[in-house]
Amino acid sequence: MERAEMKRVAVLMGGPSSEREVSIATGTGVLQALQSLGYQAESFDFDYRVVEALRSFAPDVVFNALHGVGGEDGQAQAILEWMGLPYTGSGIQGCAMSMDKHITKKLLAAEGLPTPAWDVFDLRGGTLPLLPGLNLPLVVKPVDEGSSVGVTIVRTHDQWKEAMIAYSERYARVLVEEYIAGREFSVPVLFNDVLPVVEIVSEDAFYSYDAKYKAGGSRHVIPAPIGEELTARLQMLALSTHRLMNLRDYSRTDILLSREGRPYILEVNTLPGLTLTSILPDAARSVGIAYETLVDRLVRAALDRGREGLGAAGSAGRQ
Repeated sequence: MERAEMKRVAVLMGGPSSEREVSIATGTGVLQALQSLGYQAESFDFDYRVVEALRSFAPDVVFNALHGVGGEDGQAQAILEWMGLPYTGSGIQGCAMSMDKHITKKLLAAEGLPTPAWDVFDLRGGTLPLLPGLNLPLVVKPVDEGSSVGVTIVRTHDQWKEAMIAYSERYARVLVEEYIAGREFSVPVLFNDVLPVVEIVSEDAFYSYDAKYKAGGSRHVIPAPIGEELTARLQMLALSTHRLMNLRDYSRTDILLSREGRPYILEVNTLPGLTLTSILPDAARSVGIAYETLVDRLVRAALDRGREGLGAAGSAGRQ
């Protein structure tokens, strides 16, 4: 095994997206873990100076700790591939497809994987859309945001009108889903191994941004108390989604279980949070994978791809 201190790791964090603070929290945790392991690790903000800064540092590998637009939609991945730098996480194609919720939903439906009924509206025409042919209440969300940013539950016609006015000022497209009451679960995948199913217990009506990232905002029950058969079903759905979206290294699929016991895939996260309160590190710890070990394994996987000529390419294929 290579000595960690011989490797230079650039931790890419921050960026201009609405998830900047979450990315910085993830990146800070990763940076501290890498330094404790003996890596020569430094952090880099994802801004207009990043190419020059990375060239100056000349890393052996980049740990992508970005979240949201710019870092999780294929843009950062394209820059790193252009620079010939191996990086952690999924490649251009997997990130671009997964970040677009409409594309994700169409692929899930085509594959026969369960997901709530939906519609998509383009808000750039200047005319506010009428209510879709779905029963109220509805869940409205931007097509290309993560961490539950911009998610609204619409229960009345007046709320629909107010929501469309607000969304049209900020977003080009919104995805509208049927609202399904039930329990929320998240299932991480790590190198083609499915980690324990996590039940998310939150006081919010859904797993909101605050519930995800503020201390005490939610509670993770690991493993979820749902029995072996349902556990296997949810894990199969997560692994199928991971492979369908052409992801690698790690991902996290969010699943809703209706009151009737039917699972519905909500979305897949290509770069799930690695903060102190994040789901994936919690699930990994529950099976004996320490945070530092998790970070180290992700770095070494990217280094291996680099040696094989696949590190900077998003075409490493499905692991």
